[in-house]
Amino acid sequence: MKLLLTIALAFVVSFANAQNPYLPLWEFIPDGEPYVFEDPDNPGKYRVYIYGSHDMLEKHYCGKDLVTWSAPVEDLSKWRYDGVIFESKTDAKGKPLFKDGERDVLYAPDVLETKDAEGKKVYYLYPNIQSDERGSLVAKSSRPDGPFTPCNWSKDDPRKTVGPFRFDPAAFVDDDGRAYGYWGFDRSYAAELDPTTMATVKPGTSVVEDMIPGRKQDQTFRFFEASSIRKIKDKYVFIYSRWTNEGEFGLPQTNYTLAYCYSNNPLGPWTYGGTIIDGRGRETRQDGTVVPTAVPCGNTHGSICEINGKWWVFYHRQADTTEYSRQAMVAPITVEVQEGTDGYVRISEAEFTSEGFMTEGLDPLRQYPAGIACYFTGPVPAYQVYPSIIYSGSHTKIYRGQYDVKSGADPYDKRFNRCSMVNNTNGSVFGYKYFNFSKTYGKDGLQLCLSYIPEGTAGTIDIFLDRPSEKDGGVRLATYNVPAEKSDKVRTVIIPLETLKYYNGKHALFLSFSSPTEKRSICQVEEIGFIE
Repeated sequence: MKLLLTIALAFVVSFANAQNPYLPLWEFIPDGEPYVFEDPDNPGKYRVYIYGSHDMLEKHYCGKDLVTWSAPVEDLSKWRYDGVIFESKTDAKGKPLFKDGERDVLYAPDVLETKDAEGKKVYYLYPNIQSDERGSLVAKSSRPDGPFTPCNWSKDDPRKTVGPFRFDPAAFVDDDGRAYGYWGFDRSYAAELDPTTMATVKPGTSVVEDMIPGRKQDQTFRFFEASSIRKIKDKYVFIYSRWTNEGEFGLPQTNYTLAYCYSNNPLGPWTYGGTIIDGRGRETRQDGTVVPTAVPCGNTHGSICEINGKWWVFYHRQADTTEYSRQAMVAPITVEVQEGTDGYVRISEAEFTSEGFMTEGLDPLRQYPAGIACYFTGPVPAYQVYPSIIYSGSHTKIYRGQYDVKSGADPYDKRFNRCSMVNNTNGSVFGYKYFNFSKTYGKDGLQLCLSYIPEGTAGTIDIFLDRPSEKDGGVRLATYNVPAEKSDKVRTVIIPLETLKYYNGKHALFLSFSSPTEKRSICQVEEIGFIE
């Protein structure tokens, strides 16, 4: 049945998507753990599987099911919905856990692949359930796309599970067959697992407390949450959400960064490595000031993965005008490992961009939802008013359409796949890193095609290349005047860009808004792209 459903859904929702966010804009998979596993339906072929929580509650983090998406390693633009892999709604005897048919809320999970005594592949899922009874739940399956069945019920109580796992679990099996688990919030914990259960602590060993120092214990590691573990050559790499120090990087403290440390042993001691991705989109302006160019406060969770010889960091961004609609993001990184006892791991810090897997830059001759913007700032630094980030300038607004993956509808149908840029007040800026203008270089008649909804406030949109202002080194390509009309209908305008033909290769594009009327949105931008 699983095979037939997978084939049917693959036919229904197979599509090309490679920019950030790399999943459809109606899908919210934060906390993504990426793994390359063999396709169970095509032996010898491999796919990248994304396991994360599922932001569907709108006013709270995460959701009540876990789903997975996957893509063939040879084409990371073809993401496929593989369905629901786990729900927590019945106990060990199959009885409902809740009288009203409700389910446990499931937070950030992890998955590992191992083999049983007969050499068959087995996949273990480590859900993150914040209930006292099932906080340590572990499930397994014969397929990477599930379904997963709980395997660590207590013998004494059919509603409870056994094992040490708690917040944000992570697990892996080493080359020698020994298994390890990691978890924690504010403090980090780890343990060697009993290979017969993959859920309990190995007899004769104990839980390691404060495997690395927590955010209240030191000024370097500052572990907060989001444990993830990888082994690269002979080094163990621990990825986690790090709480930065006040003033670090010239910004207020935040837990919106993924960092790493490494060790010669799976349980440490560990050497701090550095930041892998900063969800604030941190950058330094020409005058030396450091600014957040995306949501400046939030959380993040993710990990790294090697695909066809290239390394990537998978993470999420805070989207929408609240913090409960997080979208899956990806960026290229470099990973260097020096083997040996005195060796090291060096991971480059990734840039926060709209490119995703399109590392050569976005194709300008294509229309994009405006909300794939990776840069959005306003007249007031957003961290001063968070979480009401809608009041700080441009930001994304997601339309939660009732998309049904079994309906046969195009997942890129604009009724569902919408992500607008909203709250474009005087002083707001949003932008894209990067478009590749090699296709348009030297061509006359280039124009920007912009779709927007006017909101009753007159203003102007200045279009800049490279930087968001001339003062900061940007090139002004054009100016468009937005009339003071209000409508719920989309307007599409064509703006000539006569000088764009002189620019080749990758460049950032910015839209800067100005108006004599303060704190009132000029328009809501729906789509953006270029035409010849």
